[in-house]
Amino acid sequence: MQEIYLKEESYIIVGLCMEVHKILGKGHSEKVYGDALEYEFQKNKVPYKRESKYNIVYKDIILPSYYFADFVVFDEIIVEIKAIQELTNSEIKQTLNYLAASQNKLGILVNFGEDILKYKRILL
Repeated sequence: MQEIYLKEESYIIVGLCMEVHKILGKGHSEKVYGDALEYEFQKNKVPYKRESKYNIVYKDIILPSYYFADFVVFDEIIVEIKAIQELTNSEIKQTLNYLAASQNKLGILVNFGEDILKYKRILL
């Protein structure tokens, strides 16, 4: 049986996202959920960086455009938060682009905008 990549770390992140959704419910902006999630990371001593900037490499240059990942947790998991009606392929592609730019392998895409928290683990 194949081992789940960063299983324990993912479990912690999703659990904290569930706590935020349980308290706030749906209807807030992404920034509000990000602030609440940052509080949970701090309170639970989960190592994270917020709004990490990643350059985009094209051939032999770095483009003037760049990405900002909502969170990088445990130094290797991109956490992208949304507060929309439902997740689409567009958000999945965005997370894949962040993974490629950051050279991380795992992203967790979280949507706080639905009645129950929805999330996807995305592996590059």
